[in-house]
Amino acid sequence: RLLTAGLTLVALAMYAALLALVPLMLERGLSPQTAAWVLGLGGLGQVAGRLVYTALARYASLVVRTATVFGLVTVSTAVLAMVPGPVGLLVAASMTAGVGRGIATLLQATAVTDRWGARGYGRLSGVLGLPVLLATALAPGAGVVLAEVTGSYATGFAVLAAVAAVGTVLMVASSSTRTSCSAGLAPSRAT
Repeated sequence: RLLTAGLTLVALAMYAALLALVPLMLERGLSPQTAAWVLGLGGLGQVAGRLVYTALARYASLVVRTATVFGLVTVSTAVLAMVPGPVGLLVAASMTAGVGRGIATLLQATAVTDRWGARGYGRLSGVLGLPVLLATALAPGAGVVLAEVTGSYATGFAVLAAVAAVGTVLMVASSSTRTSCSAGLAPSRAT
């Protein structure tokens, strides 16, 4: 339950921020072309994140990987909320968010086996994946609604950073309980 709730919250925040990045950059006064570059370079960060995941997985525990990756998503979203420029800093924050997104997809893919092994993988992955996919589908609208309700994309990003932080805490807690879950709980109750 902790893992599912955490991944769902972070997915909502991560993809709402991704899809609201260009409007945020326009709100910051960047040209549409520069805003598109900031978004595109975030995609480059996503590829870089996937490339470094193997080393991270080899040298870092599940708790450290989870905290690091989703911490990157949280911090980069907060930086984008608070920092109006210069463009180089906005690009760095976008690329950092991309690194987090790139590794997050890999962490989600292995979340079940990392915690409970391969037994029941299909069922557990389905239980885990459904709310995450729904959050991902709702994220574009959520970003727009947050901007309208809070009065700006920057304030909306601050809310998204808080949502990502809560999700990160829940996932770290789920990673920390891995030993007790694998030692005593059936996988159906541990999700």
